[in-house]
Amino acid sequence: MPYYVYILTNHVATILYIGVTGNLEQRVYQHKKKLTPGFASKYNLDRLAYFEETSVVQSAIAREKQL
Repeated sequence: MPYYVYILTNHVATILYIGVTGNLEQRVYQHKKKLTPGFASKYNLDRLAYFEETSVVQSAIAREKQL
């Protein structure tokens, strides 16, 4: 199963959000539609700026912390 580390931003690219997911397409959709309350929805972070893929969830989590 692939895991993704991703970075979201808003329309003016002033704030970043870094997360980990097993389904990047679904997670970006959730952020765009503000289906999950929290930091990303509060600051309108709905644009995928960057992502990396790995097959090991621990690697994805470690990379998230690194970023």
